[in-house]
Amino acid sequence: MKYITSQDNPFFKELSKLSGSARQRGKQAQTLLDGAHLLAAYLSSGKQPLQLIVTGDALNDTEISVLIQQIPNVPVTQLDDALFAELSELKTVSGVIALIPIPQAEKLIKDNRFALLLENIQDPGNLGSMLRSAAAAGCDSIYMSKGCVDAWSPKVLRAAMGGHFILNIYEHADLCNIAGDFKGSLFAATLQQAASLYDSSLRGNIAFAIGNEGAGLSIELMSKAKAITIPMPGKVESLNAAAAAAVCLFEAVRQRI
Repeated sequence: MKYITSQDNPFFKELSKLSGSARQRGKQAQTLLDGAHLLAAYLSSGKQPLQLIVTGDALNDTEISVLIQQIPNVPVTQLDDALFAELSELKTVSGVIALIPIPQAEKLIKDNRFALLLENIQDPGNLGSMLRSAAAAGCDSIYMSKGCVDAWSPKVLRAAMGGHFILNIYEHADLCNIAGDFKGSLFAATLQQAASLYDSSLRGNIAFAIGNEGAGLSIELMSKAKAITIPMPGKVESLNAAAAAAVCLFEAVRQRI
């Protein structure tokens, strides 16, 4: 096992770049999973990390030790506690970080049964929540416009709680082309006068389009979808984007069970 104590170590420098830079993650097609929960979810999906990075205390942690034992062929590097803390955004150091390849999505839109199109979602917590809800609802794929926050950032990964590993995630997608190629019904949530979500048939091949937290969906994408609205008898203007996505997804689940 390697033991790194210096910020000048080349491997640590690469890890640091991956932790803080979406461009570097895209260039290397790699990202970091911080914590035993995400590592366990990743292993449960049948995948193995490229490397594990741990603290000294983590080697005495039962949960982490059990995970390490499941992947005996994966190299393990121990970092000085201060260096490890530089890689992690968590207030309490998790003790284990996994270096993983960012997977390439596999399904084509024409083959999707249940998809989500996300346009210019900016908040990492919102995006992560949407991915988590989509995974729980049984979505096939997620299509994200160029204006969306990086899907593989540490904050999004934590918020999604493992949802990334059971979804096909397409970043930098041309959503209007995707909508045109989809062999099913595309629904767009709107605050304008439209059919109620609960009066709409959500069986068969469907996709939902969810827009930016403030601006909503573009006119171009809206024109390719069937507008629906979520009834809100309370005195608020709108739902959080992630909450709206969850409501739509699970109404579809209810109808399709």
